[in-house]
Amino acid sequence: METISWHDFDRVEMRVGVILEAEEFPQARSPSYLLTIDFGPQIGIKRSSAAIKADYARESLLGRKVVAVTNFPPKQIANHMSQALILAALNADGSLHLLQPDEGAELGSRVR
Repeated sequence: METISWHDFDRVEMRVGVILEAEEFPQARSPSYLLTIDFGPQIGIKRSSAAIKADYARESLLGRKVVAVTNFPPKQIANHMSQALILAALNADGSLHLLQPDEGAELGSRVR
C-alpha cells in the first residue's frame, strides 16, 4: 500500500450529499445509474455516474445520504460528464456498499 502525506489527504474534498434522482444509464459499460446529488448550498447539485446497479435498486437510492469526492475534474463516462465520485466499500466478492453518514450529517459537510 502506498502512503500519502496529510497534505495529500487534505486536498481530497469528501462531502455529504443526498441523492435526488437516479436514472438508468444504458450507455455505460457496467450496469450503472446517473445520479443527481445535492451537496447543500456551498457546493450545489452535481451529477455522477455510479456502477452500482447490481447492488442497489433505483428506488432505494432516492433520498439516501452518500459520501462523495467533489473536487475531481469532470470525467467523461459514455455520453455523460461525471462531476463527483460516490464512495463505496468493495467486498472481496465484488459487491459494493455505499458509504453513508449518520443522519445528523449536514449536506455539504466535509468528511475527515
